[in-house]
Amino acid sequence: MKNGMARKAFRALCAGTALALALSAPAMADVKVGLITTLTGGGAGIGADIRDGFMLAIDQAGDVGVEVVIEDDQRKPDIAVQLSDKLIQSEKVDILTGIIWSNLALAVIPSATAQGKFYLSPNAGPTQLAGRRCHPNYFNVAWQNDNLHEAAGAHATASGFKNAFILAPNYPAGQDALKGFKRMYEGELAGELYTKLGQTDYAAEIAQIRASGADGIYFFLPGGMGISFLKQFAGSGIDLPIVGPAFSFDQGILQAVGEAALGVQNTSQWSKDIDNAANAAFVESFQAAYGRLPSLYASQSFDTANLILSAVAKADVNDQDAFRAALKAAEFASVRGDFKFGNNQHPIQDIYVREVIQEGDVFTNKIIGTAMTDHQDVYAADCALN
Repeated sequence: MKNGMARKAFRALCAGTALALALSAPAMADVKVGLITTLTGGGAGIGADIRDGFMLAIDQAGDVGVEVVIEDDQRKPDIAVQLSDKLIQSEKVDILTGIIWSNLALAVIPSATAQGKFYLSPNAGPTQLAGRRCHPNYFNVAWQNDNLHEAAGAHATASGFKNAFILAPNYPAGQDALKGFKRMYEGELAGELYTKLGQTDYAAEIAQIRASGADGIYFFLPGGMGISFLKQFAGSGIDLPIVGPAFSFDQGILQAVGEAALGVQNTSQWSKDIDNAANAAFVESFQAAYGRLPSLYASQSFDTANLILSAVAKADVNDQDAFRAALKAAEFASVRGDFKFGNNQHPIQDIYVREVIQEGDVFTNKIIGTAMTDHQDVYAADCALN
C-alpha cells in the first residue's frame, strides 16, 4: 500500500477484525459504506478478494469523504442480517455492499433497501431480485446469476457437447447456474446433480459421471469446492472435456489446482488481459499492493467502489434521486471497458471465453473468444424500473 497506515489497516483486516477506514478529514464522512463479506471459514479467499479490490479503489481515490466499515458474515445468513442491521441502525451507513453468496444476499438486500439504503452487489445476483422484485436502490455491478452459465451453455453447444453432465451446489446461485446453462445448451443431459454447499468430497459424484456416458462436463463449484472437485477429478482418470464459469477457474482456484486445470475453457465478463487502460492499471496496482494477481471477484469489487466514487463526486447521497441517477449513469472507468446498466440495474455486457494457461510459474486465464455480446439477463423484462 502507499503508506504505513494503510498497511497496518490491512493487517488488521486480514485478522478478521471489523475496521473503519476513515479516508476523509476527522469530521464525519460524507458517505459511509458498510462492506459485509466472508473473511473466515469457507469462501474466505473470495471475501479477501472482494475486500481488497474495493479498498484498493478507495485508497487510490485519496481524501474523498468516504468511510468504509468492514464486517465478516462467516458465510451465515443470520450473521449477515445481524451485521446489516447493526451497520444501518448503529453505524448509520448510507450504502451496503460486499456479499458473495446469493442466500445471504436474499436475506440482506430486501431488508436494507426497505430501510432506505442503497445496496450495490459486487458478486451475488439472485434471480429473485432481477425481475419483479427489482428495487430502485439495488444495483448489481457484477452480473445476474444466470449470465456466465448461459454463456457456458452456448459455448458447450458450440464446442460439440451432445450429452453433458452438469452439477452445482444446492443454493440459489447453484440453481440459477444450472438453469442458465440449460437455457442456452442445445444437447442432452447425461446427468444433473445438486451438491451440498461447502462440500469437499466428490467421490460419489465422480462415480456417477464415470457411469453416465457423458461426453463433457459442466460444473459450477466456486472457491474451495472447485479446488476439491478439480483435484479429485484429475486423479480419477476420467478423460472428458470440461466447460465452466469463471468462478470454477478463477485465479485463486487455479494456483491451488495447478496443471489439472490447463486447457479448460470457462466464461467470464472479465479477464486480466482485457485490453484497456483501466484494466491494465488495475492488474498492475493490485499485484503491487497484494503480491498476487487479481481475481474476477476483486475486479468486480474494484468496479463497485469506483462506481460509488463516481456517484459521490456528482451527488449528495442524502438526495436519493440524484444519487441513484448518478449510479445509473455509471460514469467511471470500468476494468471491463464500456459499462452500462439495463433497466433492472444489472449490467449489459460482453461475456468472453477464456482458457487456462501457464505463464512462468503462474496458472491463469487468457481470452480466446467472445461467447455473448451486449448480453442482458432474461429477468429484466419483468422489472418495472425504467
